[in-house]
Amino acid sequence: MNLIVQGASLADAHLRDLAALSGAQRSERLGDAACRLYAAQPHADIAAYCARARLDFAFVPPGRRLADMRLLAIDMDSTLITIECIDEVADLAGLKAEVSAITAAAMAGELDYAQSLRRRVALLQGLEESALARVYDERLRLSPGAETLIAAARHAGLKTLLVSGGFSFFTDRLKMRLGLDYSTSNTIEIEGGRLTGRVIGDIVDAAGKAAALRARRDELGIAKSAAIAIGDGANDLAMMAEAGVSIAYRAKPLTRGKADYALDYCGLDAVLNLFA
Repeated sequence: MNLIVQGASLADAHLRDLAALSGAQRSERLGDAACRLYAAQPHADIAAYCARARLDFAFVPPGRRLADMRLLAIDMDSTLITIECIDEVADLAGLKAEVSAITAAAMAGELDYAQSLRRRVALLQGLEESALARVYDERLRLSPGAETLIAAARHAGLKTLLVSGGFSFFTDRLKMRLGLDYSTSNTIEIEGGRLTGRVIGDIVDAAGKAAALRARRDELGIAKSAAIAIGDGANDLAMMAEAGVSIAYRAKPLTRGKADYALDYCGLDAVLNLFA
């Protein structure tokens, strides 16, 4: 296997230390912030070393290319974007602390996602619809490297799918903004310019996310091995299990522990080095 190491600061000393730990035969810089160590072997101390140095690392098979993949599925809140949209909407209603606590428990796998979403949306009853636009315009930011990743995936011929347990108000706009091929999310009910506190239709929970990825795989006629899935929360795990390569991005411990790879310090564009 090759060992890919990435970080905001990647010194030659880091590479020497990791080569010694892994027994790598040679190394190759992939830019100022990333390096490939060839023919590396896992070692118990590598994870601890990289954590101390704030480096992301991954053992990847040689020869795998992004062009070998066909579909990129990515979660929205705290993955493609830096915020949890519902928490920021709640902030405009003076309820951020209460809603954020429920969100955090759901993302950690401590609460049923569908029930948690209904509880959170119910708290927003009566809030003006304009709050959604304010969050999109004033608070929503793409995660570092998001546009680079999407552009590279498109150039390599991958289809892109945004899968979210959040709201279509945000996914629809991001889909258009980034030129994504597909999106799946929940629809929050609005009547008379105000949120009713209800979600329309079936909730896109963990099972719904997995079903969305499978549906696109079947539609495109591609194998599981040709799909990449990126997420951060417990409700992303079922979707990630439907992909040949799963990546936890700045994720909760449960999600990080079950993903093929984890990015804790780098931006989303670091995904590309896993396929270099």
